[in-house]
Amino acid sequence: MAKSQIKIEQTAGREALGEFAAEFAHLNDDVLFGEVWSRNDLLSLRDRSIVTVVSLVSQGMTDSSLKYHLETARKNGVTKTEIAEILTHIAFYAGWPKAWAAFRLAKEVWIGEEADSSAVSLEAYAQSLLFPVGNPNDTYAKYFVGQSYLAPVLSEGISVANVTFEPGCRNNWHIHHATKDGGQVLICVGGRGYYQEWGKEAVELCPGDAVYIPAEVKHWHGAAPDSWFSHLAIEVPGENGNNEWLEPVDDKMYKTLK
Repeated sequence: MAKSQIKIEQTAGREALGEFAAEFAHLNDDVLFGEVWSRNDLLSLRDRSIVTVVSLVSQGMTDSSLKYHLETARKNGVTKTEIAEILTHIAFYAGWPKAWAAFRLAKEVWIGEEADSSAVSLEAYAQSLLFPVGNPNDTYAKYFVGQSYLAPVLSEGISVANVTFEPGCRNNWHIHHATKDGGQVLICVGGRGYYQEWGKEAVELCPGDAVYIPAEVKHWHGAAPDSWFSHLAIEVPGENGNNEWLEPVDDKMYKTLK
């Protein structure tokens, strides 16, 4: 499935160097960002951010350029959990002191007072998905805390849809009723989220994870507090099926999830 490109607009070169180094500013703004970074149909913005951060840390670059690219990585969908794992991994190859220095900057970016999980744009996150995000899920908005999006994938034979949750978004407790068979299957295709059955602990869902929800089981699912989340929702055929929407997920309980 082809992805649309997002054109990157950059002016830092011209703002910093102006006429002093006009050609360098042109190469930085128009070629590096305007052409190379804008080829996000080949590598997503998220992938390019990870490659750039790893390259800078490996060279021992822990100045403002690394902080800028860490901030960009966050906006492009890299989570706090992922950047910690990335820096831990490359520490063994690039050097322990370099990773320590990078961690100090990463903490400022991901858990500083200015940090806001919604700063990761929908457009950037969508570049990491194989399935479309679709449109705002207005029909069911009253059953969700936060914004969700719905993209039908298959409607003939069996219903399949891609549901995307912004960071912190989750649906209410609900039950898929059926007199025979029925239920739902969820397959995580992007980001990080949770699924929970009534009376049980919440289960983390990452890309490739799947859960089967039998009919008559009270449950909820949604994004982690710091990450976008997308899953395919596959309706299991059943007799006399209908959904019963119940109360919202308790905020206090949800905030204990990481």
